[in-house]
Amino acid sequence: MKELLVPALVLAAASAVALPAAAQSYGPRAQVQAQGYWQPINVRQTNLDRRIDQGLRNGQLSRREAVRLRGEFNSLLRLEANYRRGGLTAWERADLDRRFDRLSAQIRVERRDRDNRRY
Repeated sequence: MKELLVPALVLAAASAVALPAAAQSYGPRAQVQAQGYWQPINVRQTNLDRRIDQGLRNGQLSRREAVRLRGEFNSLLRLEANYRRGGLTAWERADLDRRFDRLSAQIRVERRDRDNRRY
């Protein structure tokens, strides 16, 4: 009986270590998700829309900057709708993430460039 018990315990210990490691995903998306920064597309859209509105309201964005950013935002919404027609593939999701990241950076730059500050 002892001969069967020792290998069974070794196998159980090895699988307890290997299973959680096998369940992990790897790559940049996994790191971002693990850090808590990943957001669904709808949440990102809402945040970008809110940031443009806030920038316009508090004077960090000029009307011209806000119109340009809103146009880019709306074109992203149309692109997403086109992608969703056939279902989002991993490439399309990554493409949308890159484009939302780029727009987010543009909003950040425009809000901080002090072009339209009220003194």
